[in-house]
Amino acid sequence: MKILVTGAAGFIGSHLVDALIANHDEVYGVDNLSGGQETYIHKECRFTNLDLRNKDAVATYIQQVKPEILFHLAADATEGRSQFTPLSSSENNYLAYLYTLVPCVKHGIQKVILFSSISVYGAQTPPFSEKMEKRPEDVYGVMKSSMEDVTRILSTVHGFSYVIIRPYNVYGPRQNMSDPYRNVVAIFLNRLSQGKPYYIYGDGAQKRAFTYIYDLIPPVVKAGLSDEYKQEVFNIGSDKPHTLNELSLLILSSWFDGDVPKEFEPVYVPFRPREIVSAYCDITKARMMLGYRPSTSLTDGIRETIAWVKTQGPKLFSYIPLELENDLVPETWKHHLI
Repeated sequence: MKILVTGAAGFIGSHLVDALIANHDEVYGVDNLSGGQETYIHKECRFTNLDLRNKDAVATYIQQVKPEILFHLAADATEGRSQFTPLSSSENNYLAYLYTLVPCVKHGIQKVILFSSISVYGAQTPPFSEKMEKRPEDVYGVMKSSMEDVTRILSTVHGFSYVIIRPYNVYGPRQNMSDPYRNVVAIFLNRLSQGKPYYIYGDGAQKRAFTYIYDLIPPVVKAGLSDEYKQEVFNIGSDKPHTLNELSLLILSSWFDGDVPKEFEPVYVPFRPREIVSAYCDITKARMMLGYRPSTSLTDGIRETIAWVKTQGPKLFSYIPLELENDLVPETWKHHLI
């Protein structure tokens, strides 16, 4: 089977490629390296530097490879920022996916594994289950919801199978430490690596379930490669929510080995626009159908992630021009405070 992974040099994508190569010989990967690292790409992956927004180049590539299975992870996964970069979010998420999916369908794709997001649930009461309707609250969530819809529609018409994965708050080694807009664990740890305190939006009472990367990958591979799973949607992540304040205390105590200097206490700033207060999922379906058992505690996962971060050293945060600059932009972004 020819397997194509988009976003193959990224955080989740590179770990997925490693796991797939352990099962299959012919794994292709594409990435534009905007957030991923070429050093993360497995040496046996047939890698191509490709920007999925380049419609003609993508069509040519797909015609040459003719993948049978597509794992689509490439994304501009910045929920909070998407309100200020709606064009970029549309191009990097919805359009880039269509530019990939359409030629894949044309050239005989058999199965699509689409990485979506729990942002499609919006501000409903957690834990979110796959049976709940989609009510996205932000532009990124709208894009992911639309990607799910177009997958279902084209699958019905053209006869390929699909699995939709809704992961959430994934952290661990290889996470992009230079992104100031998302990935709270990486942002906190990079600030500490720089010798600076970090910022918490709101009061820190927001609840999230943080998912260690090595717990995420096995059920994704199983759902993607087994013929048993078709036309399914799975929440995959931790089932133990924690507040950001709890996360913060754990990170600080682990980083400083229990004795936290006062100057590293977090700085609290206003909520970002349309920020969801509590977001975590019910994983009963993944437990029953995939045998999914997330086993890494937040304490152990953070400890292992800190060990990796300390081998990397501090990274500069990379900001981009916003399409909508106004007084609603968080001060941390506007003045590059992170």
